[in-house]
This record gives sequence, structure tokens and C-alpha cells, in this order.
Amino acid sequence: MASLQRIRNHGALVITVVGIAMLAFILGDALTHSETVRTLLSGNNPENVGVISGHSIHYTEYEAAQKQLEDVYRTQTGQKEVSEEVRAQMRTMAWQMFLMDYTLREQGEQIGMGITQEELREICFGKTPYRSIQSHFGQVSGEDVERFVENLNNASDDQKNEDYYRFRSFWQFCEKEARIYYLQDKYTTLFQHLLKANSLDAEFAFDNRQHGVAAEYVAKPYYTIADSLVTVSESDIKKLYKEHKPLYKQEPNRAIEYVVFDVVPSEADYQEAYNQMAELQEEFRTAANINEVGNDQLQAVYDGRDYSEQTVPAQYKDFAFAKGAKAGDCTEILFADDTYEMVRIMKAGYALPDSVELKVINAEGEDQELGWYSEESIRAILNDPAAFGMMDTWKEVLNKAFVCKRGERFTVEQGMGELTFQVTDVAKATPKVKLAFLTNKVGASNKTASEIYNRATQLAVNSKNPEDMEAAAQEAGMAVIPQYNLTAITEKVGRIEGSREIVKWAYKAKEGQISEVFTCNGQKQYVVAALTEVNDGEYRSLESVRAELTREATAKAKAAYVAKQLKDVESLQQAAEIMQQPVQSVDRVSMADSRFGNAGLEPAVIGKTMALGENALSGAIEGKNGVFVVKTGVALNTTEEFNAEAEKAQLASRYAYLPYQAMQLIQDEAEIKDNRANFQ
Repeated sequence: MASLQRIRNHGALVITVVGIAMLAFILGDALTHSETVRTLLSGNNPENVGVISGHSIHYTEYEAAQKQLEDVYRTQTGQKEVSEEVRAQMRTMAWQMFLMDYTLREQGEQIGMGITQEELREICFGKTPYRSIQSHFGQVSGEDVERFVENLNNASDDQKNEDYYRFRSFWQFCEKEARIYYLQDKYTTLFQHLLKANSLDAEFAFDNRQHGVAAEYVAKPYYTIADSLVTVSESDIKKLYKEHKPLYKQEPNRAIEYVVFDVVPSEADYQEAYNQMAELQEEFRTAANINEVGNDQLQAVYDGRDYSEQTVPAQYKDFAFAKGAKAGDCTEILFADDTYEMVRIMKAGYALPDSVELKVINAEGEDQELGWYSEESIRAILNDPAAFGMMDTWKEVLNKAFVCKRGERFTVEQGMGELTFQVTDVAKATPKVKLAFLTNKVGASNKTASEIYNRATQLAVNSKNPEDMEAAAQEAGMAVIPQYNLTAITEKVGRIEGSREIVKWAYKAKEGQISEVFTCNGQKQYVVAALTEVNDGEYRSLESVRAELTREATAKAKAAYVAKQLKDVESLQQAAEIMQQPVQSVDRVSMADSRFGNAGLEPAVIGKTMALGENALSGAIEGKNGVFVVKTGVALNTTEEFNAEAEKAQLASRYAYLPYQAMQLIQDEAEIKDNRANFQ
């Protein structure tokens, strides 16, 4: 714990006038003649993954953050291997944590807000650890977390194995994450206290709700007006594009089309896989040492695990626990899910308890009651970071506890000493069985993969442009899949694992170019792609948004067309006849409403209705979904008593999202150079 306290040291640096002059001379000369120095000082170091709010992130720091996240994943899942999909998520998470950390830190420094060592200790080791700590450790006390950290800090050289370094990395991440999220909580809490409704806000909201009016209306939906009745010019579309252009801001992106060739086994591959099983089946049935059964292709597996009816693989339950099942019984060669498998019973006809109650015997003090444990719960402990320093102990407990009788004791090694456990109670013994497996997953042979690769190559070579590729794929009965908005850091194309190289190619290729054959998804798929769009402008092009602009311009033209027909209308019934739509009613309309009767979200219609006053007829109102004519009735004001505090509380609930929106805005407005595409 001492390491948590010794974090900051500070000192003073005195620079003389002569020293300042020399420094200015040296830097001036360096900046004049050294491009390298200029690059480093500007944050453009090619070894930097990015720069966030003036903080450069070197690729080694970025890789270390990814490695740390992978350690967290391994620790929490118990899996040793990390898939490419998970690794891609780790890269994104690492960048997001840098983004949160540096943007929050900058904002905190500007307003004098940070986290003290006392706060850091409290959120990690306090009575109730901070929520992010508990998300990794579960419902534990601060003492449990502190004990885990002390075990790490006091680990002997013998304990500093692979697990030790994984758990140390895991804790470093937990502490860093807690610091970042706690600072975010402080910042959002500050916003929540600042963003409060005042008395004027409360009165305005109250008045909007109190004043209302009854109304009748006629609505002409745009979809009921034929497009042929109006004309939309190119200038209309360009005008809308100019008005909406800020909404079309974009990152540079690419669009591609691609064809996937799945590498699947042929009939010959299935036959070969079966033959491999057949060659070993007799040896598997009879071998005295099952772990010696195998060849270059297959290997029998036997780990001595005790299976119960609840834990045995479901498809083998009837076989393993059949009446009269005995050691040596073996299945035929079975097939399911592209896998051939045989199962042999190694031991049967015995029973063990599913769970035992344990306590630790303390010769010098009070014994420690541990409670009930099943085999599965002990296996879970072996993946629990809080159990660091006790892993070997629990492995021995797993091997010894379930063969003991009630009251029996057993001893296991613990560090330089020993621990004595007592089985204080055992659950009712249930039938168990030990199984061995011989498994052969059918895969495509090299010959099959080569034939599929050749087909993909032919498509790539014979296609001169995207149109050629589409035609050839259609003739072969294969799908051409579009993929839009590929950014430079997009990790994969569609759902294809290991397809990052396609994205890289798209940023080097020319529009209309056909790719070579890419090998993806662990050599399970071949992909040929065509680059169909290159979008490097700051804004989406007019052509890319033409369809939506045309719809909006058409709606406006239809609104003008209907308005012209309604120019001299003097009654709502007359409007209904012209619009060929029924008269509908709204019981009450107020400025507090978001929806206008059955018409849905129509803020302009609500606003203009309230502006009419009592017993008034509107002209044509251009709405979101159609054209409206409204006839107001009498005012319907309420006599509800004004409660300022209740109104403020209601408004506060509406403001709740604003602090989090502010956090996003801080990140959006930060000065960021993102070079991740060069390192992925």
C-alpha cells in the first residue's frame, strides 16, 4: 500500500538569464535546421498513435494499454486466447480511455478539479469500493480488494509467474479506470448542480401547460399527393443542400462491394476425416493408457474429471449414465456439427458429493468457516483475481476435498507453510463418471482450399471494374455485398473476422479498382472487393444525399401546391372538401405538447395553432408529414395551482442528460490527431 502513497514528488528549477538566453539560442537553431525536432515538438512524431489535447500517445503506450485490457479479459473470462474480434474491441477501448483521460484531465486542470490520494484510496479500498471496481471484482469489501493488492505487492520471487504479471496488470487497469470514471462523476455532478431550473423557467413551463385551446383540423399527407403534380428543380435541391450542409459533415470514408468465398469441406474431406477416426477407433476402445492413443492428426483427451448428470455434455448423458454403464463402454463414431467423436467410459459405478462444506483449522486461534463449495465454484475461484496467491492452494483443495468423508481433514501447501482444511459436511453422494474423448473436427483440406482460392482468383483477375465483378458473381450464383462508410480505423468489413487488410487496401486503391484475393477469418474465407466510392471531402457530396434532399424538396413543393389551392378558403369544411380529407379534432392543444392529436410530432402546427387564439381559422400550415388547416375553438385554461419546486424538479429531470452530453461535447471539441490507422 505504500506504493499508493508515494506518487508525487515536486521540486523547483531556477533558470538564470544567461541560461534562458542559451536555451533560446539552442532551440532557435534546432528549430531552424532540424526537421526532426520540429516534428517532435509539433506532436507529429510518426511513432505517435495520436495526440489528444496536447498529450502525445506513443505506439508503445498504446500497445501497453491494449495488452492491459487483454489481461483484464483473460482474468475475467478465464480464457487464455484472445480472438481477433475481441482484440479489435480492446484497441477501440484503449483509445476511448486515452480520450476520456486526457480530455477530462484538461478540463479538470482548468477548473482546479482532480482526485486526491485520499479519494483514490477511498474509492479503491473504502467500505464500499467504487462501482467500476466492483464490476471487476464482484460484490466485495474494500478490505478484500486491499488484501488482493497487498498480496501482489508482497509477492515473493517464486510467485512472480505469468499469473502474477497478469493480475498486476489487471489491478493497474482497475485503478486507472476507477480514477477516470470517478473524475467523470465529479465533473457531471458539477454540471448537475449548475444546470438547475430557476423560478422564471418554472413559471414559463407552468404557463405553457396551463394555456390551451380546443381545435379541429384537416391534414393532407404528402404521400397522398402525386409527385407528378409538382416540379422540383436542381436549384431547389442545391438550395436545400446549402442550408443543410453543416449536417453532412463526415470523416473520410470508403464504400466497397465484396464477394465472399467460404472455405468449406468437400465430400472427400468428410470421408478422410471419418477414415482418420476409423483408424484409431479400436485402439481407443481398448488402450490401457488412453492418453497414448493418437497420431499426427488426432489425439485422445482424458483429464480425469468427475462428471455428474448435471455437468456431463448433454448429448452423452444417456450413454454415460445408462443402467449397467461400466468402464470400457464406448460409443460408435458419432457425427454432429461437422465433428466426428467417440466417447469412452474410463470409470463408472461410483458416487461423490456434488458439494462439500469446508473450514480452515487454525491451531493458534479461531477456525475459519468457509461455507459450501461445488467443483464448479472452486474452478471459478481459479479464475478470480482476488484469489491471487491462493491458486495452488485451491487446485489442491479441488483434488482432495471431494474424496473426503464428513469430519476428515487434509493439508495443502500455502506459500512457505501449510493449511489444514476440514470437511465439516458433505452433500448427498450422486453418481459420477469419468470420460475420455476422441474428436475430429472436419475442415477443408489444402486441396479443397486451393480449389476455392483459384475460383476467387479468377473472379479478381477477370473483373476489370465493379460492374464486371457483379455480373460474374451473379452468373456464379454468389452474392455481392455492399459496405458503406469504411473509415481508416474500421476494424473489419461486415462480419468478416480478420478483414482489416481489406480496409487498408481501400485507402490505397483507386475508385473502381478490383482487389486481389484476401484471406480472412483464420483462412476460412477468401474475399474479393471492389472500391466503389472514395469520400475524402469534409462534407458528404450532394449526390450522396440527393435522394433525401429530393424528398424534402418534393414535400415543400407539395405544401406550396396545396397552399395555392387553399388560398381563398373561408371555412374548415371548405378546406376538407378541397383537400379531400376528413375533419379531425384535438381535445386540447398547448405549448407543452410534443404531439398534435393523431398527426404525431408536428411542432410547427402546434406553435401556429397556439398563435391563432380562440375561434380562428389558419391558412395552410406546412408540417413535417403533410399540410394542415386548423380551426381553433374556445380557450381551455386550467386552474392548477403553481408549485415552483415541483416544476423545477420536473425540469431538472429533463436536464439529466445534459451533463453527459457535455462530456461528449468536450471530446468532440478537443484537439485530436488520430493516427491509429497507421498502427492497425
